[in-house]
Amino acid sequence: MAHELWELQQKQSLPLPAKKTMSLNRIRDWYEHCDGNVCVSFSGGKDSTVLLHLVRSLYPEIPAVFSDTGLEYPEIREFVKQFDNVTIVRPEMTFKKVIQKYGYPVISKEVSLTIHYAKKGSKWALLKIQGLNKDGSCCRWKETHYTKWAFLKDASFNVSDYCCTIMKKRPILKYQKETGRLPYVGTMAEESAQRTQAWMKTGCNAYEGTHPKSAPLSFWTEQDILQYIVENDLPIASCYGEIKEDENGKLFTTGVHRTGCMFCIFGAHLEKSPNRFERMKETHPKQYDFCMRPLDENGLGLDAVLNYLNIRH
Repeated sequence: MAHELWELQQKQSLPLPAKKTMSLNRIRDWYEHCDGNVCVSFSGGKDSTVLLHLVRSLYPEIPAVFSDTGLEYPEIREFVKQFDNVTIVRPEMTFKKVIQKYGYPVISKEVSLTIHYAKKGSKWALLKIQGLNKDGSCCRWKETHYTKWAFLKDASFNVSDYCCTIMKKRPILKYQKETGRLPYVGTMAEESAQRTQAWMKTGCNAYEGTHPKSAPLSFWTEQDILQYIVENDLPIASCYGEIKEDENGKLFTTGVHRTGCMFCIFGAHLEKSPNRFERMKETHPKQYDFCMRPLDENGLGLDAVLNYLNIRH
């Protein structure tokens, strides 16, 4: 059933106890719909740590699955090992092979997808980066976001959004196919326009479609996650540092803000200094050196990509 944006915003404004109750209800609904044949997609990040705690507060026996892409912070990988009943799966391709074959993940999934096909000469993508509709008329103002990144079409490196699919989604989907288990995921609508649209289309539990899944934290916010961790004294990966409160009463982590893949460039252009790469240079110099070295020098070539995008590193 489709939802309106105001419904999401209303839920996002609720206090944490109300959100917890609603999420537990979504978790129960999904469990019953799947006859208990479910799993938790566990990244080791703080969002999925909260998700795992909530799910196992109801159903302690539910297994978790972690995709070890080789791109995680080493602290994340060690943190995951502390949990019982976690299956570790791995992708069939390395990140280096993905970027060599398809291209680098830059700006956002939507922009990378468009630039990837614009470089291939696809008409729809070329029109999109010009701010035009299929009939050649001007797009609505919000669509001109793509024209800002049109210069990437002429970059010497390739661009694509394939990395998440190959490195994370495929190994998890393979596990689900082999086990028949349908997942709980820790995504939140506030993280992107794409996830907001997904919630508006299906709500938290997407029962239909190619890949059914439950996202019971969809209407939570970053502050909710941090508050839940503090109130329940949950352990989190050490790369986050500590959770503290600023002068306005807002919670924050003293270490990294988000974990995900260490070498991913999605959203890096929006970060204030020190951004993820500047921090990596100080906290993980070995990994920093590897990702900045050119591809032909056994690196990932991110230095050239970040220079082209004018992202400090």
